[in-house]
Amino acid sequence: MSLIICSVEKNIAFITLNRPDKLNSFNREMALLLQAVLDECAMNREIRCIYLTGAGKGFCAGQDLAEVADPEGPGMEKILGEHYNPIIERLRAMPKPIVAAVNGVAAGAGANIALACDVVVSTASASFIQAFSKIGLIPDSGGTFTLPRLIGMQRASALMMLGDKVSAADALQMGMLYKVFDDLVFTEESKKIAATLSQMPTKALGYIKHALNQSAANTISEQLQLEDEYQQKASSTEDFKEGVAAFLEKRPPVYTGQ
Repeated sequence: MSLIICSVEKNIAFITLNRPDKLNSFNREMALLLQAVLDECAMNREIRCIYLTGAGKGFCAGQDLAEVADPEGPGMEKILGEHYNPIIERLRAMPKPIVAAVNGVAAGAGANIALACDVVVSTASASFIQAFSKIGLIPDSGGTFTLPRLIGMQRASALMMLGDKVSAADALQMGMLYKVFDDLVFTEESKKIAATLSQMPTKALGYIKHALNQSAANTISEQLQLEDEYQQKASSTEDFKEGVAAFLEKRPPVYTGQ
C-alpha cells in the first residue's frame, strides 16, 4: 500500500498521508513520495487545487522517531535537508491553492506542514502541538517562520518552548486556522472549500500566494512594486477577461484556470 495516496477528481488532487498505524508520521520513503506527488500536481494543468489530509485518526504526528534513532537511518541532516525543507518549499511555491484538512492530531513537522498550506481547516477534535522541545529539539519545517506570523511572537514562543497541546477551538481563536468543523461534517465541508477554489481563477490565486510569500521581507514600496508586477500578469489572463465579461453580463463566471 502506498504511503501517499493521490487521486484527481474535478480539478482537485486529493492527497492522503497513509501511515495510519503510525499516525501518518513521516519516514524517508513517505517524505520523498510526497515531494514527487507535489511535483506532479504542480505540472498537471488539470489540477487547480490540492486537498491534503491524513488517513485514519490523525493528520500527521511528524517524524517517525524510530527512523531518527536508527544508526543506519538517514540522520537529522538528511531528514531536514532532503525531507522536510523540500516539502515546505514545494508547498509554498505551488502555483495552486492547497487546503490542509486536519482530521486529527497534527504534531511537530506535521503541524508545521499543515500551517504552510494556504487554507487550514480542522475537525473540532483535532489538536496541534509543537512537540520538538519535549525531546530536546527546535521546531523545524518552517515552524519558526510560519507560526509567529500567524499568532504573534509571544504565543509562538510559549507554544514552542512549553510544547503545549492546542485544541482546534484555541487554534482557531489564535489565528492558526481558517475554520473548524464538527467531526461529522468535516469531510463534506472541507471538500466544499477545495471545490470552490478549484473553480476560481487559478493563476490569480497563485499570484496571491507568491505575493504573500514575499511580503514578510519586503518594504511597503517593494511590495507595491510586486503587486504591480503580479497585477499586470493577472490582468493578462483569460480568467480575468472572463471575470469582467461575466460581471458586465450579470452572469456567473466560468473560469478555466488560464
